[in-house]
Amino acid sequence: MSILVETSARHVHLSQKDIDTLFGAGYTLTNKKDLSQPGQFACEEKVEVIGPKGSLKMSILGPARPASQVEISLSDARALGLTPPVRESGDITATPGCTIKVGENVVTLDEGVIVAKRHIHMTPADATELGVSDKEIVKVRLDTARPLIFDDVVVRVSEKFALAMHIDTDECNAAACRGEVFGTIVK
Repeated sequence: MSILVETSARHVHLSQKDIDTLFGAGYTLTNKKDLSQPGQFACEEKVEVIGPKGSLKMSILGPARPASQVEISLSDARALGLTPPVRESGDITATPGCTIKVGENVVTLDEGVIVAKRHIHMTPADATELGVSDKEIVKVRLDTARPLIFDDVVVRVSEKFALAMHIDTDECNAAACRGEVFGTIVK
């Protein structure tokens, strides 16, 4: 069974409190484009993320989250002067912080910057068909111009998910992903 492989570029998830600070009380993020995962969307709004060495413009992904977090590649981390760990989304305890700015409005995160661990979203039916379980670590082969096998890919199972693997831009470039790319789990 082939799995769609999507590249997840640098982005920010914001809590409603931080949305209010950056854009005004009661502000609602504007859906620019629905993403492959149900209920998730890219926003019209952008932010500037500032680290010790530099800053980068980033997209916001909605909807609002319980806690704000910044997901970047290792190349982005070097540009910002940060050393974030590779973690699953939402696992931000004891991670570096940063400053997020929109115009004159600023939010300072004490923690929340990660390099997202590559992962596969899938439903329980997908997991049964693929013979895997939630939180299992698998290998995935991409057949591209520069074929490779990604190790240490975490399986994430939920009825709320749609089948897709997510890698960051560094991983995408390493595999020469262009256009629509598919992968297969290697047992």
